[in-house]
Amino acid sequence: MLLLDLGTVSPRERVEAFRHALTDSMVPNDIVHEEPATGIHARMELWRVGDLDLFATRNSGFEVRREERHVRHHRSRPVVSVSLQPEGVHRAEAEGRRRLLRADDICVFHELSPRRYGWPGDGASQSVMFDMTRLDVPVDTVVEASLRLRASPLYDLVLGHLRDLWRDPGGLEADPGASALASATTGLVRALLLTAAHSAESAAARSVLDDTLVTRILGHVRSHLADRELTPAGIAAAHAVSERRLYAVLGGAGISLEQWLIAERLTRARQMLGSARYDRLTVAAVSARCGFSSPSHFTRRFRAAYGQSPSEWRRQHGGGPSEVGAQAP
Repeated sequence: MLLLDLGTVSPRERVEAFRHALTDSMVPNDIVHEEPATGIHARMELWRVGDLDLFATRNSGFEVRREERHVRHHRSRPVVSVSLQPEGVHRAEAEGRRRLLRADDICVFHELSPRRYGWPGDGASQSVMFDMTRLDVPVDTVVEASLRLRASPLYDLVLGHLRDLWRDPGGLEADPGASALASATTGLVRALLLTAAHSAESAAARSVLDDTLVTRILGHVRSHLADRELTPAGIAAAHAVSERRLYAVLGGAGISLEQWLIAERLTRARQMLGSARYDRLTVAAVSARCGFSSPSHFTRRFRAAYGQSPSEWRRQHGGGPSEVGAQAP
């Protein structure tokens, strides 16, 4: 849903329109704008995925200042915002500590704590809003964690997960699995905050790591699909569990590791075959990038799953070279 496009607003009304859109979708703040020669500009959008709000803005330089006086005025169910910075270098301040944030940084703010946030020049932010009661992490823990997120062993996993959410938020909004995705996302972010705020050996950290073990295993496997040497033993070792424990945990979630791995590799391959980004790769190269042992094995599996060969599927949905034995340029 489009919340605001300042390109449709007269220049003299843009400051007020920006403030109105931000305070209506968020909470009261003081907002200070840079004034480029062309005037301030902004585009704000909102999606609802399960019980999560995904808010994106791309705008000219500004700073949002949330002071103690603002904290007293909040919605009935305060939120924790978890943001990515896909464009620009962002500036954040909380608890008297100032930070610069870039594309590989996750930024966390609790609605019930003061902060400052913004960027010079053009920039963009992608924020996921979590209901405080559903997240179930105390305010002081959220603030403490926000200052040391990279101390968590889950940081890279959560960063990758958040980026995946923003690939197609509109598609996720309409997906029948949106509620389950929102629940899994909340669990991952809760685990990130608790493991960042507490020692990895603490009871709270150990408990949340156990609760998210299945999600972490699946995230690890997805990030290593191209590795043809990916084995149950290697996956188990990466998570400090035995193979027996690995199979037991996945089995309890109704997942067969081998079947799930093949399905994920086939899904990745089908996406690549239909994408213009990979149209110069041969089927053999796609097969290798998705971790199949050989092009012939890949073709057999693909035909069994989708009723046609990879080359046939590509001709209908994608393009590019289809010779199974050729090399990628």
